[in-house]
Formats: sequence, C-alpha cells, structure tokens
Amino acid sequence: MITSEKKQAIIADLQESKKDSGSATIQVGVLTERIKELTEHLKLNKHDYAARRGLLQMVGRRRRLLKYIADKDSQAYLDLIKKLGLRR
Repeated sequence: MITSEKKQAIIADLQESKKDSGSATIQVGVLTERIKELTEHLKLNKHDYAARRGLLQMVGRRRRLLKYIADKDSQAYLDLIKKLGLRR
C-alpha cells in the first residue's frame, strides 16, 4: 500500500498548479507507484491471483489515462513517460 507521504511527494512533483491534485498526469504517477509496489508483492507471492487481477486493472487504467494525455498533448505525454521511466 502506498503511504500518504509518498503519494503527496508524487502529487507535489507532478502538479501543474497549487490546487492540482487529481489531473490525469497525477493519476498516472500514483498508479505507477502502486503498480511498482504490487509487482514487488507478486514476486514474493506468486499465487496471489486477486492481487494479480488488481494489477492488471491498474495497468489498463494507466494505459487509458496515458492514451488520453497523448491525444490531448503529445509533448506532455513524452515528458511524463520520460519522468516516470515508462516505455512508449
């Protein structure tokens, strides 16, 4: 589970304005961190199929949000995936 301190750090790093707390870029950043933590959990617990299903749902949600960002502003999409270390 992602800690609130880590989530606030991600929000502070990705927000575009002071009141921005739920834009698509922030949602992608938080989902990326949750996906990383869940991937580490699944490396240790190979038979946790419920967690695997949740992971696949998060990956799909992140993919849809990234597609939305890419359609809206391609340069912002490229900057975001570079900052988060994601593949295109």
